[in-house]
Amino acid sequence: MSKKIRIVQYGCGSIGCSIVRLALRKPNIEIVGAIDMVNLGRDLGEVAGIDRKLGIPVVEDVVSILVKTKPDIVLHSTGSILKEVWPQLEMVIKAGANIISTCEELSYPHRDQKLLAHAIDRLAKEHQSTVLGTGVNPGFLMDTLPLALTAICQNVEMVRVVRVQDASTRRIPFQKKIGAGKTIEEFNKSARAGILRHVGLAESIATVAAGLKWELDDITEIIKPVIAKTDLSNNFLTIKPGQVAGVKQTGYGLKDGTRKVILELQAYMGAKKSYDAIYITGSPNIGSYIKGGVHGDLATTAIVVNSIERVIDAPPGLLTMKDLPIVCALINE
Repeated sequence: MSKKIRIVQYGCGSIGCSIVRLALRKPNIEIVGAIDMVNLGRDLGEVAGIDRKLGIPVVEDVVSILVKTKPDIVLHSTGSILKEVWPQLEMVIKAGANIISTCEELSYPHRDQKLLAHAIDRLAKEHQSTVLGTGVNPGFLMDTLPLALTAICQNVEMVRVVRVQDASTRRIPFQKKIGAGKTIEEFNKSARAGILRHVGLAESIATVAAGLKWELDDITEIIKPVIAKTDLSNNFLTIKPGQVAGVKQTGYGLKDGTRKVILELQAYMGAKKSYDAIYITGSPNIGSYIKGGVHGDLATTAIVVNSIERVIDAPPGLLTMKDLPIVCALINE
């Protein structure tokens, strides 16, 4: 058997623990450490909700565990805002480990955070580390997948993606992020403050534009609440008519006054039909429809684990999903 890939999980929340459970099913992966600011001292197996101990205590000292375990790659899932997680990434890069992060803003920081993107790329190359931000959205459904479909187009005039999700099946942090259960006033106040939004829509637009070599003039977003018309409930929330059930967020990539990229995300409790649709205007026109939609939490976990080998084999520096060879499932359980 070839040498196992040594990984450290950084962040043991819902997604981090899901990544751990999937990684344990892969015979070519060995988990050698876990980092978190809570659950300190507990065994990772217990924290991740599996039926056995792994002999891996959760620690908070990033540098010490990386020096001790010398991982091939760190799987990072602690936050969405790049400036906030940058100090964490910096420590990992300086230890010489590769990184796959679910930080949405890391999926394509080259447009809105150019200086920080350049600093990450420079530091990663200096320490021979490859850094990737990915997930299901951003990372795949609204950017990488549409770009892949344009491979059979002779020309492309516009890309439109619509993602509709019934948020009832998602984890509670996601439901809170889309404003489920708030009043309309609370929703609008949080939206104006930038607290309530799907992070990553602008990054997906920028990724599509960069892949197609479109120099956009501007990227704009519109955020509106979806209002419940009936009583809604799940294991976490109860929502009354008139309260917010979720969000409709639309992003536009503009060039010469024309909408070249349109991304529409609807995520709300009680959505009757979940789906993912891609419409490419070009020659030929392309339409793709995923009935039932893609479960965001399961898909995010999968793409992180499935990207491990691609990232390890890639050159050092800050990469995006469009820079990697096609990521596919690791069916080696």
